[in-house]
Amino acid sequence: MTLSQSPRALRVLSLYEGFFAGGARQLHTTVVAGLHTSGRQRHAALSIHAEVRREATLQRMADDQRYQRLLAAGVRVSTLGRATDDGLDPSVFTAAELERAAAEVRASDVVMSLKEQPLRLVNQLARLDRPVVACLHRSDPEHQGPALDDLLVAAGAGRLAAVVCCAESTRDAYRAAGVPASLLRVVPNGINLARFRPVSGARRLALRGAEGIGADATVVVFAARFDTMKNPGLFIAAARQFLDRDPSGHVLMCGAGMSSANPDLVAELDLAFGDHPDLLARVHPLGVRTDMERVFAASDVVALTSVFGEAAPLCLIEGAMCGAIPVTTPVGDSARIVEGIGFVTGFDPVEIAEAWIQAAACRAELRPALSRVRPRFSHVRMLSGYSSVLDRAASLARV
Repeated sequence: MTLSQSPRALRVLSLYEGFFAGGARQLHTTVVAGLHTSGRQRHAALSIHAEVRREATLQRMADDQRYQRLLAAGVRVSTLGRATDDGLDPSVFTAAELERAAAEVRASDVVMSLKEQPLRLVNQLARLDRPVVACLHRSDPEHQGPALDDLLVAAGAGRLAAVVCCAESTRDAYRAAGVPASLLRVVPNGINLARFRPVSGARRLALRGAEGIGADATVVVFAARFDTMKNPGLFIAAARQFLDRDPSGHVLMCGAGMSSANPDLVAELDLAFGDHPDLLARVHPLGVRTDMERVFAASDVVALTSVFGEAAPLCLIEGAMCGAIPVTTPVGDSARIVEGIGFVTGFDPVEIAEAWIQAAACRAELRPALSRVRPRFSHVRMLSGYSSVLDRAASLARV
């Protein structure tokens, strides 16, 4: 009698541009770690850069929370060792780098590219016979520069088995940009609900106390990198209006470049609060945080002021699932995400500040709605969607 062998786990290689703070990297890392620990797939990751300077912040792979999370899940992570400060041409790879990447690809069954940027490496690998799944997280292909061309080249060469879009706005934008509709699959973003959840009243008071914020204060959190897309100038202008109106108000700013070490942020704050510097005592630039669930749970409102590019912003989902009311500008799928649980504004700072005050006043009223929508944002549903796309890509490659 011969025992049948169990099927070998699908081997998946994820290509990262680098490891640094950001929603897309957080989301992709959740996918990779979750699918790897499920046991049905075996994941590995290759990062082009070992350190990246973004938003006036040098971010090293070895220090990055997402990198450390993959290691803790048992995912093997390697790097080509580049650094953005080296000044290398990002479109040119050495023979040694290409051979290193090719060896990683040969050890996999399917390749996943986090966003379109790593496809410039994929397109230079000769005799690549592994299906590639590109994972997209924005709604502005026109702002992706040569990366959009790399995506279209990969599609035209038949390298792409699928393109996963985290939002309907992503699918629509990339279809309009020339990506074949047959490749596009929407898998909505999800989060770990065990991590992102409301806390007890006592715990909430303790979290606020750690930042010197009183129990009765109205707290607005902005979780974003200091980048034109995120429109930090609009957020700061709205914060000025909000703090003028609410003497108990506080503003938390988290993300790369959201610290006093960034001269551009300091200049924006000086410009907005120059005639009323005492208000700055209630503005808290916290920089990159690894405990955003704590920050969200201590807040009343999670704000987004982006002007373009967003698809399905994780900050809105994570903040809402911790009990903060989301208030967003109408970018990407943001309005769909906050429907019934938050507010959508225009781009006027006075309107935004008033919406923050209204949202904070509605927290108790909206609490049941936030509880009802939790299953919709579960990462379990998201993992199932990604798993299906990867399994199908591998099966089609075998035909």
